[in-house]
Formats: sequence, C-alpha cells, structure tokens
Amino acid sequence: MIYLDNSATTYPKPLKVRQTCASAMQMSANPGRGGHALAMKASEEIFRARQTAADFFHCGKVENIVFTLNCTTALNTVLKGILHSGDHAVVSCMEHNAVMRPLEKLSQRGVSYTMAEVYPCDNDKTVDSFRKAINAKTKLILCTHASNVWGIKLPIERIAALAHEYGVLFGVDAAQTAGLVPIDVSKMDFLCTAGHKGLYGPMGTGMLIVSGDTIPDTLTEGGTGSNSMSFEQPSELPDRLESGTPNFSGIAGLRAGMEFVTSRKPENIAKHEFMLIKHLYKELSKLRQVKLYTVEPEPEYFVPILSFNVEGRDSEEVSAELNKHGIAVRAGLHCSPAAHKMMNTLETGAVRVSPSVFTRMNDMDYFLSVIRKLS
Repeated sequence: MIYLDNSATTYPKPLKVRQTCASAMQMSANPGRGGHALAMKASEEIFRARQTAADFFHCGKVENIVFTLNCTTALNTVLKGILHSGDHAVVSCMEHNAVMRPLEKLSQRGVSYTMAEVYPCDNDKTVDSFRKAINAKTKLILCTHASNVWGIKLPIERIAALAHEYGVLFGVDAAQTAGLVPIDVSKMDFLCTAGHKGLYGPMGTGMLIVSGDTIPDTLTEGGTGSNSMSFEQPSELPDRLESGTPNFSGIAGLRAGMEFVTSRKPENIAKHEFMLIKHLYKELSKLRQVKLYTVEPEPEYFVPILSFNVEGRDSEEVSAELNKHGIAVRAGLHCSPAAHKMMNTLETGAVRVSPSVFTRMNDMDYFLSVIRKLS
C-alpha cells in the first residue's frame, strides 16, 4: 500500500519505535507506583522521555512536560482548565473539532469565543484579524499552528507576541507541525501536540507543555503515586495533570520517535515532504478537472499537506477509487468543518494527501497516474 494519510497518523513507524514499545511491554511495571527494581526502571524511562521532549521543544522545566492520551486531551485540558463563565477566547477560522467542540461545550457554561479570519500568505492581515477579535474579557488565544486540511500555517510567534501585549494567555495546537517545524515553547504559554503524527510515536500518545506560569485546572483527578495520604490532587507538575496509570509503552515509543526525528532533522524531513507535495501540486494543476484551493505550498506559509477535489466526483468516491489501487488518503471533512467552511467545501469535503519521511517520488507518480485516469 502507498500510504498518504500521515496527517492522521504516520505509517510505518520507525523500527526503533516498534522495538522500544515491545521492550517497554516486557517491563510490565507501573512507573511511580513502587520502589522495586522494575517500577524504578519504568520511572527512569518516563523521565527519559520527558527530558527528550523538553530538549526537543526547548522547554526549560522537564516537569512541565505532561503526557496525555492525545492532542485532543491536551487541548481540552487547556480550554476547560483555563476558561470559566464570563471569559472570552479567540481561535482561528480553521480549527479542528478538538478545539471547536470543547468551546461549544464551554459556551453552554457562559464562555464566549470569536473565530479570527485567516488570510493565507498574508500574515499582517491575519495578525490584525486576531487583534480585532480581542476584547476586555479575552483570557485565552488558542490556535492551530497549521490547518490539518489546507496546510496553511499561522504566524504563531507574532500571535503570541500580540496575546502577551494584551495580557492574554496563548496556546498552540501543534498536531500538524511538531516534528516538521521548529517550535520554541518559551514563546507561548501552552503547547498541545500529538505523539503519533510528525513525532512518529505510537497512537494513544500526546503532550501538553506548560511553558508559562499559569497551570490549567485538572481535567481528571486520581492516583499519581505521590502525596497519596491526601485526597486533594497534587499542585505540582506533572503530577497535577497526570492522573492514573500512564501509557508506559506508548511514552517509551514516543521518546524513540522524537529521537528518530532529531536524528533525521525536522528541516530535512520537511524539505523532503515539500519536494513531494510541490511536485504533486504542479502536476495536479495541469488537470482541468482537478480543483486546487490554495497557491502552490511554500514553507513560509504552509506545511506539506495538499487537499483537492475532482470535479463531478465526491471526495469519498475518489478516496475509494484510490484505495482500490492500493493508495490510502483521507477524504471528507477531516474533523474540521471550520476549515472547510473557509474554502466553501462543506458540502463536498476534499481529498487530502499528506506524505511522510518514508514516502518516495515514485509513490507520488503512481498516485498521479491514477488521478489522471479518474479525472
């Protein structure tokens, strides 16, 4: 199979990731829940993963790396742990449902929000749009680093500076950029990301990095292996936001994934994927029946994702035809109706292509040969 659905989860996982997960499974001990040798060894592995993440994202405090089930859990923790009745939030017009659905839930509890317009390839207008969305009750700006549908990248450094100029907290959804785009968490208050996409870790892993002084309230409470005499949740990170038995083998695999990305260098991975996507864009633009929705992707304004449609064919139909030829893509709304509304594709959805470090040019050429027949 030619796998081009890496924005959903990267496949295949590097050999070292699979080996590390298997090795961790053999430990079968609960980290932080015992003083015996296996439990201590498991605790050391968790700390090693935390240190790797701190180094990867330039976080000065290892304890501020919080492991979560996925990016969605991290985003929910920030949104529900920061916003309360009477508060206002600002998000972009391209947010994933991992942001929009929690906000809709919070809106039933007295939280309001504004969706700032994004202007592709015009960062000045985008930043100004965020500025206009801020009001006296704004407590948090949280936005995607890059759209999971269109690959459009937001100028998060400038939006972070804007937020802090107004005394507003700032968080980033880096599900589509971590591992491809350098990220310095010191510029923001919260970074939420998946472990199973550009970091090449296993599914069921994610991270919330708390970079500022504000710690979100808890989403869940429970055993942490620390301060067990008290019924109250610990106040210190990471224990405050890490209740229950962790996904030990997943976290170990995530550490191996981050080491894999570091060894390959994110800029080299991005360069490789952009070469493939730009080739795809140029060839698809020659086909009259193929509808493209953005300009040719460039690293300054995009990540290497490309969505399109074939006129006269439903996006799900195109995906099914590609699947018959051994090609895996994602079609439909990609859990991001807001992003589709932006491009007027709510009714049709779109076919999304997202390569990985393992995708080759002949994979793209075969994909193009099938699309030419379909169109």
